[in-house]
Amino acid sequence: MGWLSYIVVGLIAGALGKLIMPGRDPGGIIVTILIGIAGALVGGFIGSSLLGIGTSGINIPTILIATGGSVLLLFLYRMFKSRSV
Repeated sequence: MGWLSYIVVGLIAGALGKLIMPGRDPGGIIVTILIGIAGALVGGFIGSSLLGIGTSGINIPTILIATGGSVLLLFLYRMFKSRSV
């Protein structure tokens, strides 16, 4: 999957991650979007390398995997950010 696809899927995954885990994020919407893009990368890596699930293009399985990565990163971000405050 190309970089543009990761960005588009990351935006979708970030929005879905925010819907799954509502609440106030310390960084606002920009940080949530960036976490969604990073979640797409992490989810794509985990899906293809560890689980053997192919992530190519913009489709439902790719979005679900990226959303899982986004939720994971959002959870970790909130956990570490709340400890440092």
